[in-house]
Amino acid sequence: MKRLYEAPAYDTAWPDSHWRRSQPVPAPSPALSGSATADVAVIGAGYAGLSAAHELVTRFGMDVAVLEAVQPGWGASGRNGGFCCLGGSKLSDKGIERRVGPEGARAFRAYQHAAIESVGAFIDGHGIDARQGPEGETYLAHSAAAFAGLRAEAASEPGARLIGPGELAGEGLSGPGFHGALQVPVGFPLHPMAYVEGLARVAMEAGVRIYGNSPVLHLAPKGDGWQLTTPEGEVTAKKVLVATNGYSSEDLPRWLAGRSLPVLSSILVTRPLTEDERQAQGFTSKVMAADTRSLLHYFRHLPDGRFLFGMRAGSSAAPKAMAETRRRGRQHFEAMFPAWKGVATESEWAGFVCLTGSLAPYVGQVPQAPGLYAALGWHGSGVAPGSYGGRLAARLMAGAEAGIPALLSTPPRRFPLPAFRRTGLALAYLAADLRDGTLPR
Repeated sequence: MKRLYEAPAYDTAWPDSHWRRSQPVPAPSPALSGSATADVAVIGAGYAGLSAAHELVTRFGMDVAVLEAVQPGWGASGRNGGFCCLGGSKLSDKGIERRVGPEGARAFRAYQHAAIESVGAFIDGHGIDARQGPEGETYLAHSAAAFAGLRAEAASEPGARLIGPGELAGEGLSGPGFHGALQVPVGFPLHPMAYVEGLARVAMEAGVRIYGNSPVLHLAPKGDGWQLTTPEGEVTAKKVLVATNGYSSEDLPRWLAGRSLPVLSSILVTRPLTEDERQAQGFTSKVMAADTRSLLHYFRHLPDGRFLFGMRAGSSAAPKAMAETRRRGRQHFEAMFPAWKGVATESEWAGFVCLTGSLAPYVGQVPQAPGLYAALGWHGSGVAPGSYGGRLAARLMAGAEAGIPALLSTPPRRFPLPAFRRTGLALAYLAADLRDGTLPR
């Protein structure tokens, strides 16, 4: 396998995350052994891959095998902050409109809403205990200019509500350096591990075969289909879906090389806060939140009183670099929530989000490769867009009307000078720090 980061980033042990600590470990999916056949083989047992597999079996009656390098939820689907929210692209609203026009921009906005509704309907319909808080999301402006930008964005989301700087305290959104907020009424927080493992359970009950500890080492055409080779077996399938996102191998398929960039996102979770501690900081809102910095911070209160804080940081997974990333994450947390400086971190971990060279997701067929499809590139918001993208990929593979928005159906470009992507990322972080300005002190 050809991957961009150091080996520790792909350690097959479960990360020491709050999600893994708080969710019972299910029985492992068995490894593939020997030869098997399927109508469709899916590479990756995360939100996109499992959603596609479930859709193919339940809606189209296909025989589906899912191949996972470790176990369902081991990658980003079990490591993220649990924001089922709008997103999926790093392009601005104006950038999306320039690329696909006003109608295409509206289609992508509708896709984001449909994605959130789809996840909510799935977990409620299958009794998955994953919801963790009220609906909606708050975007906190890190500068007066950023608040002006939020004011301009408010018109694009029905029901959005602007919160002026003087109103933040009354909304339980106090914090140094917050200059107002925009609150949208869509999205909800969830327990990401409970969701992905519930999704895997429902998919298996429907007839999906999931093989864990079965990394795909080789993918090649065979007859009118494809052959996938793992350490102990092989699958021959008519069609294949690559749904590996930030944990992709650059040579599976070779077309993917240079088109994606895994980006580390790190999270810490505190011990439970007391009510007095929450009041002392003045940040008591249970609505999930993020700021407007280029180097995004995202945070929310968990149902058990703990507080989750995450940020994009770091361009290396080497142990020394990861220690610095953890230190920096704690520093940012204390700068933004100074009343909680003495509150201990209980767990901290990291995982990959996935950017593409086009800064937009892709759901479609791999060019010049009949029967090979991809669904990836969720840009740090994969809970809803990734889940729904997997279902649309399934419909496309089955020959049904998929309704994939134009922004998602265009194959991603390669990054300029792809061999130097991580160097470019480090430089981009430096530039973002300059744009964002210093943190409050």
